[in-house]
Amino acid sequence: MRFKEFEGEWVEKIIGEVLTVGSGKDYKHLERGNIPVFGTGGYMTSVNSYLYSGETVCIGRKGTINKPFYFNGKFWTVDTLFYTHSYQGILPKFLFPVFERIDWLKYNEASGVPSLSKSTIEKIPISVPNESEQKKIAALLFLIDYRIRTQRKIIEQLETLSKGLREKLFSQQLRFKDDNGKEFPNWEEKRMSDVYSIKTTNSFSRNDLNYENGEAKNIHYGDIHTKFQSHFKIENEIVPFVNTGINLEKINEEHYCKEGDILFADASEDLNDVGKSIEIVSLKNQKVLSGLHTILARPDLEKIAIGFGGHFFKSENIRRQIQTQAQGTKVASISPTRLQRITFLLPCKKEQDILSMFLSTIAEKIKTEIELFQQYECQKKHLLQNMFI
Repeated sequence: MRFKEFEGEWVEKIIGEVLTVGSGKDYKHLERGNIPVFGTGGYMTSVNSYLYSGETVCIGRKGTINKPFYFNGKFWTVDTLFYTHSYQGILPKFLFPVFERIDWLKYNEASGVPSLSKSTIEKIPISVPNESEQKKIAALLFLIDYRIRTQRKIIEQLETLSKGLREKLFSQQLRFKDDNGKEFPNWEEKRMSDVYSIKTTNSFSRNDLNYENGEAKNIHYGDIHTKFQSHFKIENEIVPFVNTGINLEKINEEHYCKEGDILFADASEDLNDVGKSIEIVSLKNQKVLSGLHTILARPDLEKIAIGFGGHFFKSENIRRQIQTQAQGTKVASISPTRLQRITFLLPCKKEQDILSMFLSTIAEKIKTEIELFQQYECQKKHLLQNMFI
């Protein structure tokens, strides 16, 4: 892939021929100021002096060695971060996507914490077009980067809005009214055990599952932590099957998932994630089981509206209680018995429906914006793979 107005071969170089690699230094002797200090994780603090001023592309010397970034201005870098300067025949804005394409871990020089040296970086081969082509490629990629950054901010703002509204709604700082403009009834204090019953789960490991075929699908706790939406719809998720050689005849129909069920991941190394949950809102008549390290809670549908739990169990009050009830040091876990002790104020079903509809509208907007963000990232990845010779 190439802009049609450009012809001719790109020139083969090694990095040391087109720039100088500079080393970061300790900054702790400096006073606070407005000059940013960068480490391998990005911005760290601000000081009153600078190591270099101008355009640069930074790359990690130790630790995170595979995430370059571009900066223009006065800055300081710590000793675990290299910066580049004194460019000859290559533009910094073109160098940045060049560095993004390099498999830096391939050049790792340590068996423990990943490390790079100047001499290794300087010997890496690259291909460089003329300056006009560099400018055009860099301009296109920086435009996509700008869109990605903007899209990320949109998502962050929507997520902040969603969280803020959810807390105000579930703390009753904000209330809806019924179709006649009247107040809904007062919320009723309930224990978890008043409105949810616990059903049996299984202990199938990843080795017992596959993504090709089977009689029933199985939700593993790891997928609750990393993959599935809080409102689980079978048609939108990739869920593994239980291997065909495993006998499921002894599993009672009552213990298969039903719409409205809440599935909790009962363990996590991070206390903030223990008891993370999803609500089953669509199964399309498929058989689905709740698997290893999960708790399956079934609502009394006369008291709980389908769609409500997926929002409700993300509220700060519920999350805080789950964390308080959790046990363990290295791995935090919560048992069904302890989960059933949680108390909360519950609105009537009609108000639950309105709350769910309102929050789901925002959730759908966030999902749409995330999909757009992913499209931009795929577009950039495609260009990086195809625009460089």
